[in-house]
Amino acid sequence: MNIVITGATKGIGKAIAEAFAEDKQGHTFYLCARNETSLQVIGKELQGRFPRTNIFTRVCDMSERESVAAFAAWILQAADKIDVLVNNAGIFIPGSVEQEEEGSLEKMMAVNLFGSYHLTRALIPVMKKNNSGHIFNICSIASLKAYSNGGAYSISKFAFYGFSQNLREEMKPYGIKVTSVLPGAVLTDSWSGFDNSSKRIMEASDIAKLVYAASFLSPQACVEEILVRPQLGDL
Repeated sequence: MNIVITGATKGIGKAIAEAFAEDKQGHTFYLCARNETSLQVIGKELQGRFPRTNIFTRVCDMSERESVAAFAAWILQAADKIDVLVNNAGIFIPGSVEQEEEGSLEKMMAVNLFGSYHLTRALIPVMKKNNSGHIFNICSIASLKAYSNGGAYSISKFAFYGFSQNLREEMKPYGIKVTSVLPGAVLTDSWSGFDNSSKRIMEASDIAKLVYAASFLSPQACVEEILVRPQLGDL
């Protein structure tokens, strides 16, 4: 399979790449992130651990439309089919609507919504041509319920979830599946410094395993939403 993952060097994106790379079939990956050094590290790591895979990486700033367009064009030059697209790249800046730093909404909308929107639009034609493909949009529990200090982040994730729902309806006639992934607290950079020795919040691999499983159902079955919370509930 040809698998595209944004924000692939850490957290949920990296865990999803690892979950697919472990597959004995040997897939081809097109991975992006903003940091070139981190990309080189993850590329070499995955290629070394999983020699059956083909790992290709490219720097992409998902907040910049030109960068997203270049990433999409690079993929389409190399691949005539997209089997899995994981729109994972995102940023989290805590704050309230009234008091958060000026420009927070614009910054998070650019990464958490617009980048995925433009990348998806660029790759959909080849997916429609093949009448297949699966798009995973990594939303958040914050897409469903407002919470204190969520501010612009929650707004951007509500919007991203709306995009994902709308895309699901539009892609039905073309054999393209769309899954909204709605995780609660996961041990990623958003929770850096959190003491998880008590296993209070989830691991990125938990989300990756669910995405991987959902991608291998029969063509007539689509997991529309993956909603997963810590066992003891949200923090």
